[in-house]
Amino acid sequence: MPATHIRRWKTLALTTSAVLVGLTVPAVTATPANATTTSYDTTYYKNAVGKTGTTLKSSLHTIISSQTKISYDAVWNALKVTDQDPNNSNNVILLYSGTSRAKSLNGGDTGDWNREHTWAKSHGDFGEVTGPGTDLHHLRPADVQVNSIRGNKDFDNGGSSVSGGGGSLTDSDSFEPRDADKGDVARMILYMAVRYEGGDGFADLEPNEKVSNGSNPYMGKLTVLKQWNDEDPPSAFEEKRNQVIYDTYQHNRNPFIDHPEWVEAIW
Repeated sequence: MPATHIRRWKTLALTTSAVLVGLTVPAVTATPANATTTSYDTTYYKNAVGKTGTTLKSSLHTIISSQTKISYDAVWNALKVTDQDPNNSNNVILLYSGTSRAKSLNGGDTGDWNREHTWAKSHGDFGEVTGPGTDLHHLRPADVQVNSIRGNKDFDNGGSSVSGGGGSLTDSDSFEPRDADKGDVARMILYMAVRYEGGDGFADLEPNEKVSNGSNPYMGKLTVLKQWNDEDPPSAFEEKRNQVIYDTYQHNRNPFIDHPEWVEAIW
């Protein structure tokens, strides 16, 4: 992925003139994310700006629930546009690995890419039904084998290296994306938690502090997702993707790409 993900850290400057016995260096923490655009604050987000907590979440739910829904088959072609490699129009960029792969290699065989449900479809049992099962804001192209390794695992730090995963890690109950995709994953998961609140006949999707959530309509871990949101702010690729979905397909936005600071304001 050509866009540069910037880590913004608070650091402690240490003097080299003396060695201080027992000096403890405080843990490094990420600087809270800032808005990437305010272009929609007086229009699309006008009823959400200035709010916090459950009031902000409720306002955003109302705003982003107005969307055009597409079929699961239509997702194939949509992803070829939303995730197009900016350096090669014949390819898409794959989530987790960052690999650029031919658009024509969509399918289910080794070497193909398929449709990854970032919010695992078993977490709430919505399958591939039009709605959460076809929402482009959490569907991304991914290598078939890497997608299978992720399965329906929750997100957390740690594990062993994923073959072909670009630096992603996994263990028995969780998956850690490569650094360049951590913020993307966090913002997709939290979008789903705001968009799907138990209406439309679908489950109320919510983040929590657990892994191994199984078929429950939850996805963890919230504290880790919040950290990833701050450590890996939205890239130009992610912002363009949000715009394409808004302009061409669903006509709704992921508010946490436009305003990543709203993650902390809600959770």
